[in-house]
Amino acid sequence: MFQRERVEIKTAEQIRLMRRAGLVTAEGLRAMGAAVRPGVTTAELDRIGRRVLAEHGARSNFLDYGADWGYPPYPGVVCISVNEVVVHGIPGGRVLEEGDIVSIDFGAIVDGWHGDAARTFPVGEVDGASCALSETTRRSMWDGIARIRVGARVGDVSHGVEASLHSHGRPYGILREYTGHGIGTAMHQPPDVPNYGRPGKGPRIVAGMCLCVEPMATLGGEDVAELDDGWTVVTCDSSRAAHWENTVAVLPDGLWVLTEPDGGRAELEARGAPFASLD
Repeated sequence: MFQRERVEIKTAEQIRLMRRAGLVTAEGLRAMGAAVRPGVTTAELDRIGRRVLAEHGARSNFLDYGADWGYPPYPGVVCISVNEVVVHGIPGGRVLEEGDIVSIDFGAIVDGWHGDAARTFPVGEVDGASCALSETTRRSMWDGIARIRVGARVGDVSHGVEASLHSHGRPYGILREYTGHGIGTAMHQPPDVPNYGRPGKGPRIVAGMCLCVEPMATLGGEDVAELDDGWTVVTCDSSRAAHWENTVAVLPDGLWVLTEPDGGRAELEARGAPFASLD
């Protein structure tokens, strides 16, 4: 492993280790998503995440996050954000209700390597606008990921996310204060991967980089506020938000989505993007 402009470049073996963390992350999201229903509390979902980590001998990269920088230590192993909460919702006594949407952001550390991903789930029957928001955000994540390739720029990925979000006939709010990021021996590393931008700008993408692409979009405006707990981020206009994220490894001959059970093959090939695996 070596540094290139402060960006951590991984060897093939290190990416294989990150794949293990990615699969634990994917399993936690699957288990928590299966438990989403009216009447379930966000604390119950957090307990499922803790159980999955324990079953795989993994550690949480969310629990106590921020303590080293003087922030209130994050108290959960998962961020659970309901409706108007965009990101960093703290698990607790909030009860999921019919018609809610809930974004679950989860990660794992295995042998010192990190995985990080997020999904948005419907709670029972959900209105069409909220379903479209989540699906549009999911597609924009994949459309951004499909722009990743050796020699491209981070701005190409950012522009791919933004163009996708703007291509569905309505103006979704795109969060600008929160971005995707590099990942590896820490959960958040350079480079930042914004969800808007101009193609051809930003750091150049090279083999061995690992990036988290994570669009956050709203049914209203882009303005958000942080609550007094120091973590929870809500829309200022109380509009609903969706959040999707995957960890992606850049290989010389293509991409490997470390937090997808199939490595991202189906979604990448549907977009004509090169899939590569070290399995």
